[in-house]
Amino acid sequence: MLNDPNQANELTRRPFLKRVLALLLGTIAFLPPLAAGVSAFLHPLRRGAGAGTLLRVTTLAALPEDGTPRRFPVMASRRNAWTRSPHEPLGAVFLRRTGPETAEALHAVCPHAGCQVVFASETRDFQCPCHKSSFDLAGRISQANSPSPRDMDTLELEIRDREIWIRFQNFRSGSVRKIPV
Repeated sequence: MLNDPNQANELTRRPFLKRVLALLLGTIAFLPPLAAGVSAFLHPLRRGAGAGTLLRVTTLAALPEDGTPRRFPVMASRRNAWTRSPHEPLGAVFLRRTGPETAEALHAVCPHAGCQVVFASETRDFQCPCHKSSFDLAGRISQANSPSPRDMDTLELEIRDREIWIRFQNFRSGSVRKIPV
């Protein structure tokens, strides 16, 4: 039997301190595996977009020799966080011959507001149906009062064994500078 109240108080505090200490140590032991699990789960979201990979679009023979642009879809397997989609459209490009063995690529999206640009064969220029702006065959703005902040976006192009490969990427609309997204 305990007659000393201080000793009784000490005995009731010990289990409480043991529980708090066990809870604290358990939490500390649980945090590293939890952080590793969350990091592994979020890894696809932290992965950088990169500058785009070269994608085969068409052959040089598919382009008219007179330099008339043709629109081509850009297709590729896409991985978005945890989902993989095989052979999915990423966008479109206009390709045109600039010489017997040379070509150039223009993004088919207007740099003003992101609308799809069309090629008007009767006027031989590119036109944006959203803001009635036009671009010449090289993609340069052809109107002084155009609301477009920059020329059409060019894309890196390589010709390998008469096949056209494009480094496809999208750019921020409405910006004066060509900023990849």
